Amino acid sequence: MYGVDLADLADLTGATGAAGDVVVVPLPTLLVGSAVWASLPRRLVLVGVGDSGTTALRTAGAALARAVTGRVLTTVGLEARRTRGQDSVPGVTAFVEGALLASTSAYRQKSSAPPPRLDSLTFAAGKDAERVGRSADEGVALARGTMIARTLAATPAAVATPAWIADRAVELADAEPTLTVEVHDETWLAEQGFASVVAVGAESPNPPRLVVVTHDPDQAATTPASGEPRTVVVVGKGITYDTGGLALKPRESMVAMKTDMTGAAVALATVVTAARLGVGHRVVAVLPLAENAIGAAAYRPGDVVRTWDGTTVEIGNTDAEGRMVLADALAWAADTLEPDTILDVATLTGAATAALGRTHAALFTADDVAAAALSAVGETAGERVWRLPMVADYAAALDSAVADVSHVSTDPTMRAGAVTAALFLERFAHGRRWIHLDIAGPARSPKASRELPTGATGFGVRLLTRWLRDL
Repeated sequence: MYGVDLADLADLTGATGAAGDVVVVPLPTLLVGSAVWASLPRRLVLVGVGDSGTTALRTAGAALARAVTGRVLTTVGLEARRTRGQDSVPGVTAFVEGALLASTSAYRQKSSAPPPRLDSLTFAAGKDAERVGRSADEGVALARGTMIARTLAATPAAVATPAWIADRAVELADAEPTLTVEVHDETWLAEQGFASVVAVGAESPNPPRLVVVTHDPDQAATTPASGEPRTVVVVGKGITYDTGGLALKPRESMVAMKTDMTGAAVALATVVTAARLGVGHRVVAVLPLAENAIGAAAYRPGDVVRTWDGTTVEIGNTDAEGRMVLADALAWAADTLEPDTILDVATLTGAATAALGRTHAALFTADDVAAAALSAVGETAGERVWRLPMVADYAAALDSAVADVSHVSTDPTMRAGAVTAALFLERFAHGRRWIHLDIAGPARSPKASRELPTGATGFGVRLLTRWLRDL
């Protein structure tokens, strides 16, 4: 390459070849202009790809993007090879995802100009150009979708109110021919019986919204049993800011709460990306949006709220508001949209983070096939899930003396907070095939690493879009 023995160069520079290992080799100053170096760029960047699997290549793409950030040279050329018999090049998709996600800022309000970033990638594909191009386009679409979610979640709550997010949903839907959008305001919510959403948002000066975005392809795939178009609903928790309400959070816990609407951001970004990639069945994103503020009009511990489906819920903790807005949205979606599958995604419990940390989402479902599919897709997408049990015996912890159910455990010895939250939500799916993703851990990253930034990660868009495409 460029007349340089890369093996010798790697040996001299100590390059290991491990995924993400980067060595930058500048053009020697004494040889600038010489015939020997005339064809060389000003510097070579060597990036290790490890075992060349999708995870390693995504890591390599991110490392390359970070290596060239701040440099004037932002165009990169690479060689791509297709595995015999494959119609796509998954490694190219993964590499593009990593490079774009590591080189793009979700939200920036600094006065100074941003540093130069990776501007373009050029793949030497030869006869595989068409396949490589399709794979690269898929990586771009998945990265763009993830950036939608990151940007929404990273935007300060003073800007990202329920109405503002609804406006962004309208803008995104208007740009895609297969998408339609409905926005329902606080008056409609009250009239239609969304008492949980109304209660959570009662004290905020920014009233709640319900946003419904539908991807309806011209030739939607059908469900074999019924012959009706297959419909998958993704419900996303949309708490635009969470003070904890009257159960006020400490300051340290409140700082990141602008990202408590990540579930809604992921649901919206997923349906947009599904439309862009031509997913062949109907996908509906349902976004219950509310701000959980503190004040005289806020809902209280001890209140009893009647949800959309008539279930009475005793409020034990106003800081468990996410499951309340999900309860209304799940019940409404299950009965009104009649989905084949309903999936909710939410930054729901600290218990899920305590159990699984920042790398895995907690997956709950009674459907073994769905669990296996999401687990497999998560490995490919680099957004991993881990299935936790739906322990039926724990449902007794949600018993209430004054209502049909408590939304939090009434048993002080019960520690399985992520499980009891899932058991609470399950009853509002009304027997539909239901999946719950608790993304409280991986939705936020404490530091930049691989393709992840510090802060909002957009976790779930790549996972769910791939899963929807493969159904």
